[in-house]
Amino acid sequence: MGLLSETVLLPFAPARGSLWVIRQLIAEAERQYYDPATVRAELALLERRLDEGEITAEEFDREEDALLDRLEIGLGRATAMGGTAEADDATAVDAEATEDATAAQDAAVTGGTAEPGGAADTGDRTT
Repeated sequence: MGLLSETVLLPFAPARGSLWVIRQLIAEAERQYYDPATVRAELALLERRLDEGEITAEEFDREEDALLDRLEIGLGRATAMGGTAEADDATAVDAEATEDATAAQDAAVTGGTAEPGGAADTGDRTT
């Protein structure tokens, strides 16, 4: 049956080859889109844009959330494809860095200072 089916499907070989190429292109595009290094570079660029005043804090938060979702998906894909525990460690480091950056951003907006570990000191002392 294999020879017969190949003979019958022979006229569709160019279409099947094109479909294979399209699938390969999509797979590569998704790999690049979800690549943790690419997402981290985009996060750094986003933070620079916020620091330079090109975007507002609300735009930063919205775009950062989307990038962090992409990073999480990308790290999940790496783990599913035989990645190591480094992906989990990278997620923890990224989450901590994001918390620190968010605290610094909040402190800058409110006029306080950021403390390591994500807490923002706004200068209000009530004891």
